Parts: sequence; structure tokens; C-alpha cells
Amino acid sequence: MAKSNSFHKKEVEKNKQQKKKEKLQRKEERKQQGVSSFEDMIAYVDINGVIVDEPPVPTKAEEIELEDIEVSVPRKEVEEEVEDPTGRVDFFDESRGFGFIKEKDSVNKYFFHKSNAEEGIQEDHMVTYRLERGPKGMNAVDVKIIRS
Repeated sequence: MAKSNSFHKKEVEKNKQQKKKEKLQRKEERKQQGVSSFEDMIAYVDINGVIVDEPPVPTKAEEIELEDIEVSVPRKEVEEEVEDPTGRVDFFDESRGFGFIKEKDSVNKYFFHKSNAEEGIQEDHMVTYRLERGPKGMNAVDVKIIRS
């Protein structure tokens, strides 16, 4: 058994030496072929985002005034006043204190509570209102009668 172990060790050592020689030989071959330069590996991107081999031609930089640079959202110049939407009271339950308004130019309906409406409001009244987000969607508030 001792002979086989020493034979195996010699064989492993021989393989290691052979691999080192092969590695050195490959290294020498690469040196003889010439080393590729860093410049050969560089790629450039032109103005259109296309990868090219040649460096881009320098162009004259555009002058930008400091005042032209916007670092935030510009303010609105003219605030247009939006009129309150109008609609018709489609349903109103006086005893429970709520109702629904159907928008004039669409099929949208909005909930309103009697605490947000004028006294004496009834079904089929034409009203103006403002919309406010509630827990279950948009609600009509500041409901005012414009026509009975």
C-alpha cells in the first residue's frame, strides 16, 4: 500500500509541473503576439447614442444663461377660475339626511349630506356644488339651489 501512495504523489506532482509549463508557454505566446492596447478596447457614444470606434468631434458648447435654468416647477401665470359644476338632485331622503346629485353634462352621481346643502332642497332642484374627496369617493359640498 505504501508504494501506491508514493506513486500517486509522484504522479500528482508531475501533473502540476506539466500544467505550470503549459501555462508559461501560453504566457510567452501571448507576449509574442503583442499586447492589445487600452485604446483598442475603448468605445465611444455619439450624440445619437450609437456606439462608435472613433472619438466624437468636439463641438462648440452652447451658452446657457443662468436665468434660463429652471430648478422647480414653474408657477402658473394665469389662474383660470373654474365655475362650480351644476347638476340636478336625483334623489334626496329628508328623514335620513342625504341625497345624490346627477352631474349636468355626464352620468356621474355624487353623494351629499344635508349638512352640506341649503335648507329646503328637494328632488329635481338644479344646484351648484363643489367636489371634495370623502372616504368612499367624491362628495358634493356647498350645495346651493339655483333653480327649483
